[in-house]
Amino acid sequence: MSIEQVDKIIDKYVNEKGVLIQLLLDIQRQLNWIPKEAIMRIHERLKIPVSEIYRVASFYTALSLKPRGRHLVRVCAGTACYVRGGPRILDSVELALKIKPGETTSDKNFSLETVNCLGCCALGPVVEIDGQYHGKLSPSTIGKLLVKYTEPEAKK
Repeated sequence: MSIEQVDKIIDKYVNEKGVLIQLLLDIQRQLNWIPKEAIMRIHERLKIPVSEIYRVASFYTALSLKPRGRHLVRVCAGTACYVRGGPRILDSVELALKIKPGETTSDKNFSLETVNCLGCCALGPVVEIDGQYHGKLSPSTIGKLLVKYTEPEAKK
């Protein structure tokens, strides 16, 4: 991360009101997380209290205060997915990636999260990867699914 990257993003929001969430989303999109240095730079340039920035950044699940992998894997743990085998799907993802929910692979390629509902219960069990929904999964299909995100064109 460079301060220049953060400054370019902040420049779009100077003299604007009510932009904190969008600003943080832009930083998240660019860096895959919101580093402390970015928070301090927002505070310095836009005079937004640090406590307010942290409050917003820690409230929304789309934002992360710790580094995330290039690909964000979200496994649905909602009732419909749960009864259709969601826990086995989560076990398979954990086994394939060798991480637990809330962790990132050592190569920074994947981060894993569980969510209470992805809103597509009829497709359960469901996994979302980088905003793409994959439904009606089985433990045997997880490996093939994740391989698509480790191929060179998926890294772009």
